[in-house]
Amino acid sequence: TMCARMAFVPISTRPAPSTNHFQNSGIRGSPSLKTNAQRALEAFSQKGSIAVIAARGRMGAMLMHEGELAGLGMAGFNRPFDSDALKKELAKARIVIFCVPAAAFENTLRIICPCLSPDAILTDITSVKVQPMNQMQRVWPGRVIGTHPLFGPSPDRSTELPVAIVPGKNADDDAVNLTRGLFEAMDFSTFITDADTHDKAMAKVQNMNFITTLAYFAQTANDQELVRYLTPSFLRRAKAARKMLTEDGEMFAGLFEANPYSQACVRQFSKILSLASAGDIDLLLNRARWWFRDPQK
Repeated sequence: TMCARMAFVPISTRPAPSTNHFQNSGIRGSPSLKTNAQRALEAFSQKGSIAVIAARGRMGAMLMHEGELAGLGMAGFNRPFDSDALKKELAKARIVIFCVPAAAFENTLRIICPCLSPDAILTDITSVKVQPMNQMQRVWPGRVIGTHPLFGPSPDRSTELPVAIVPGKNADDDAVNLTRGLFEAMDFSTFITDADTHDKAMAKVQNMNFITTLAYFAQTANDQELVRYLTPSFLRRAKAARKMLTEDGEMFAGLFEANPYSQACVRQFSKILSLASAGDIDLLLNRARWWFRDPQK
């Protein structure tokens, strides 16, 4: 079954929230001054008001865990689906979060969406947004909000954990704020963007990181003579790349193919390599050091 091989691992040990979510909410009893997190905790307090599709997957399990810690009314659904149970339980859902692989995404939408209340909010968490937003809006005429947690299934609570929020064409302010509040109630931060801006950024940040690492290790493969020349910097890079190219290789390959801006980034990178082959190393070095500049200067 979908995601059946992905075992749930405890994600974090953060305590369940109490009044911390409302510290900046102003007068707690005033609806106009409530935070998004407070509104979400009130709107999604009933069990089943948040439905996670593919809740046994790594990201689905993480959201179930974090949502339950926050006091949200989480309910998980997994293949094989029971059609009678789906119709009964999904009618309660006010927001539905798709944590479904791209290959099964649209087919699963066509199974789930007929069971939803007309005013339900449909969301996803995929790392691309143009394609799944089009798929969701093609199948669901109601409110659609794309989301992308910019972290994995074991979030590091010592860092900021941002979630990109992509409102669909029929999404109203209430749907946007409730979706933001759902993640903010879990102590994640959110920001608003659009599908094209998101995918252009992820083509550079995520896909090019994958494809250049893939090309580098493919270039150096099958040469046993290299083994005795390995340096600490090579070994550090190999350690960082291991999980990406082994456990997660197929996933990143799928994300690269699904992003409409990936190929343009590869062409741009080829031009950068041509500067290196022409000997313009200083130019590239100065440009690359932008990432390590002193922000105060």
